[in-house]
Formats: sequence, structure tokens, C-alpha cells
Amino acid sequence: MRMTTLAATLCLALALPAQAQQAAPVPPAVTAPAAPSGQTPAVPADDGLRTEATVVVTGEQPGPGLWLVRNGNHELYILGTITPLPTRMQWQTRQLDEVIANAQEVIHAPSLAVNSDIGKFRALMLLPSLVGVKNNPDGKRLDAVLPPATYVRWSAFRDRFLDRDADKLRPMFAADALWKAAIKRSGLSNDDVAKPAVAAAVERHHPNVTVVKETITVKDPKAAIKQFKAAEIEDMVCLEGTLDRLGQDMEVLRQRANAWAQGDVAAIRAMPLNDQYQACMDAVTGSGIGRSLGMADAMQRLQSAWMAKADAALSTNATTFAVLPMREMLAPGGYLDRLKAKGYTVIAPDE
Repeated sequence: MRMTTLAATLCLALALPAQAQQAAPVPPAVTAPAAPSGQTPAVPADDGLRTEATVVVTGEQPGPGLWLVRNGNHELYILGTITPLPTRMQWQTRQLDEVIANAQEVIHAPSLAVNSDIGKFRALMLLPSLVGVKNNPDGKRLDAVLPPATYVRWSAFRDRFLDRDADKLRPMFAADALWKAAIKRSGLSNDDVAKPAVAAAVERHHPNVTVVKETITVKDPKAAIKQFKAAEIEDMVCLEGTLDRLGQDMEVLRQRANAWAQGDVAAIRAMPLNDQYQACMDAVTGSGIGRSLGMADAMQRLQSAWMAKADAALSTNATTFAVLPMREMLAPGGYLDRLKAKGYTVIAPDE
């Protein structure tokens, strides 16, 4: 889960009852319409930023293939996902559909949710208190919050992608707004192409579905909102990492997106998978309110829960399909390393 998605979920959950926080239905379409074969999408005029290079991948693409984990006659196929990806891309999902057609179980990627158990009336009474929840405490603007050198970098990108009202935002929310605007301008998209593709295949073939999810319930939303709005959150490194990535790493990001779309696993391995994600996550989960809600070690608990589901599947199912973020799969000590350490055979798509 992206850091500001988590933070925004926390903010909204403080005022909305659990029954009002269900996810929207997944649409049947997998991707945006493709450009005609061989053509590249139109891009805005170059404004001098490195974020403006054209993403050349369009039309139907194979995607990355599936990792295979074996335990004797038991097989677990894993789709590794990344974001962002090329906007005008049609992903060939034939292999995914064939595996799910034969699978007894589909294991979703781990997710963290925050909700409250208050009623709808109390939720409505709390909504006004959410005004300004994304803003810096005490009405401060970013020029009073950021170091001067960081503010100069921020303001240069802000003037190209946002407006000056963004200076009201906390650093992590400013980072999120800037990132989304720059990604859109670059011909990339943060949309999760795997989710609707997997949902459509599950609808066709009806395997068992396993959700690995941790839900944190906020008992006193009013107090939590007040605490969040006043909290000093150590999220400077989140914004600085976003600025670094926009200024230096966007070309790598585009190359990685193209490599995923074209199924070039070797190229994906050769590129850094690190980004500002972990720093931004830590800003939320390691904050005072995050620790008080039990978020500090939530990701560890989720990884352990997913591994337990994978162990069970590799002991009982002939075929299982799963989805994981590629960053967490390939990281040292990540999912693939942990599966290998348990003695399972792990085969990459290009092996």
C-alpha cells in the first residue's frame, strides 16, 4: 500500500464507519485503450524536465511472466507487479488466465486497512474535523517547514506540476500530489493492472480466494483526528526522496516500466527497485499515532501472514496463483529469499 494511501485511509477511517469503507467494484477492463500499433502516444510539449521523455511501449505487451515455486508436486505461481507502468498498454493475460483456470486457490498481495467501529451518525458529526487533515499543523506552509535548499527544489517542481496552494500540505502529502502529477505527465500510470485481470479470471474460474489483510480499528476517531492534525511527523525524507527520484531517476523508472511490459526480467533485475516508498511508509507507521495504533510492525506481520498462507498452499494445493509487489519479492530477505530458505525450488520466468 502506498504511503499516502495509508495516511489518507487513516484520516478517512477516523470518521467513516467500517461498513462505509468497502472497495469500489473492480471494472472488467484491464487497461486503458491502446494506441494504434507502432504509434507512440502524444505527449505535452517539453518543459525542460527529465520527466517528459516519451514512453515508447504501446499496444499489446506480454508482461513479466510468472515466478514458479515448487514443493514436490505442489506449484505456486507468483505475478510480480510494479508501478508505474505505461499508460497506453494492453497486457496479454493469457498465461495468468490459464494458471488461475487450473488453480485451487488465489492468494492476494498483503494489504493494510484502517477503520473505525462508530456508527454512521457519529461519522457524519466528525466529518468537519477532517478539514485540513492533510495540511501542516498550525497553518504553516512548506517554506517554514522545509530546509531552504529542499524548498528551492520543491518549489521548482511545484511550479511546473501543481500550484502554490500545495505549500499548505504536509511533506508526505505534497510528495504524493507532486508524484501523481509528474507520473501522469510522463505517460505513465499508477493504476494496478493486475487487480482487474486477476478479478476477471477468478470470476471465470471460481478458485478459492485468500485475502491477506490486517485491519487496524480506531476506537476513538475524534481523539485520533486531533492527534494526527497536531502531530509532528518525520516525513521530510519522504518528500526529499520524491524530489530525488523526479530529478534523477525518472528515466530508470520509464525503462523499468517498459521492461515489465515487455517481459524483460533480466532488465528488471538489473535496475534498482528502491524508491521513496519505504521512507514514506515509515513516516506514517513510525509516527506517534502510527505506533499507538499498532502500525509500526504491521508490514512484518503481513509478510509473515502471507508466508503462512503460501506454506499451506504448497502443502495442499496442486496449483496456486499469487500476486506480490516485485520490490518486496526481489529485495534481499524478501519473499523469494524466504521461500528459498524454506527449501522450496524457485524458478524465475526467464530460467
